[in-house]
Amino acid sequence: MKMKLIDPVVRSLKVAKVFRENTDKINAIDFSPNGEHLISCSEDDQIVIYDCEKGTQSRTVNSKKYGVDLIHFTHANNTAIHSSTKVDDTIRYLSLHDNKYLRYFPGHTKKVISLCISPVEDTFLSGSLDKTLRLWDLRSPNCQGLMHLSGRPVAAYDPEGLIFAAGVNSESIKLYDLRSFDKGPFVTFKLNQEKECDWTGLKFSRDGKTILISTNGSIIRLIDAFHGTPLQTFTGYPNTKGIPIEASFSPDSQFIFSGSTDGRVHVWNADTGYKVCVLNGDHPGPVQCVQFNPKYMLLASACTNMAFWLPTSEEGM
Repeated sequence: MKMKLIDPVVRSLKVAKVFRENTDKINAIDFSPNGEHLISCSEDDQIVIYDCEKGTQSRTVNSKKYGVDLIHFTHANNTAIHSSTKVDDTIRYLSLHDNKYLRYFPGHTKKVISLCISPVEDTFLSGSLDKTLRLWDLRSPNCQGLMHLSGRPVAAYDPEGLIFAAGVNSESIKLYDLRSFDKGPFVTFKLNQEKECDWTGLKFSRDGKTILISTNGSIIRLIDAFHGTPLQTFTGYPNTKGIPIEASFSPDSQFIFSGSTDGRVHVWNADTGYKVCVLNGDHPGPVQCVQFNPKYMLLASACTNMAFWLPTSEEGM
C-alpha cells in the first residue's frame, strides 16, 4: 500500500527513533536520491550516515581537521561533498567508505553558505560570503564558471537540472540557463528586501513550479518559479537565535516543513498557507534541519539529536 500525504497523515507523524551520536548541533542533512540513506554533519566535526530502511545509524566519519558543513550526497551513494569550517573555505569531495578525500575545490575566499548538487549530473554550485557563485564539475578541481554578485548568494538547481536560481542580497532571484550562464540571468525577480533577516536557502519544489526561500529569521517565503510572484509567507515559528533554519517541501510539493528554536517542527499547506500542525518531538535544542525522505514516508529533523518520524495514522492508505 502506498500512503498518500494528506493533513491527517502529516498530523499523525510521531518520532519513531532518536539518535544521540552528536555532542554539538547538526548543521546539515541530506537524503540520498533513492531515499535509502541520510547523511548529516555537525559542529562536532562528525559525519553520520543512517540507513533509512532499517532505521539505524550505519557509520560515522570524522572531519576533525577541516570541520564540515553543507554536506550533500553525490550521485554515488558512497561519496559526498561538503564545505569546511576550519583551515580554509575549500569544498571537499569525500569517499565515505574509506574516509579519503577524492578531490579539493579551492577558490572561495570566505565562508561557503550555499552548496547544491545537480539532480542530473556530476556538477554542483557553491555560493560564498565572498559574493561569488561558482559552478564545478566533480571530475575537475578547477571552477567551471564564476559569477560575481552584488551581495550574499544562495543557489538551487531546478528539478530537471537545466536552470539554476541564485538568490542575491536577500532581495532578488536570478534564473540562469546552465548551458549559457555566462550570458547572465535570463530573468530576474525583484522582491522586497528582507529587513529583519537574510535569505539562507533556496529550494525548488519537485514539480518545478515554486521556489521556497528560507531565512535566518522567523519567515519563509514561497514564490512562483516562472513569474517570481509571491505566493505565500509562512510565519509563526520562533527563531530567536538568528540561525539558518531549513525549510523543506514534502516530495509531492504540497506541504512545507520547518524547524524552529523551540525544538518543534512547523508544517503548512503550500497552496493555502494554512498551518497544518506543529509537531513536538521533544528536541532539547533548536531544530535547524528538517527534510522529508524523497521515497519513503519518513521525516527527519535534527538539533544535536537526529529524529526519524513516521506516520501513525491509517488514513490516506
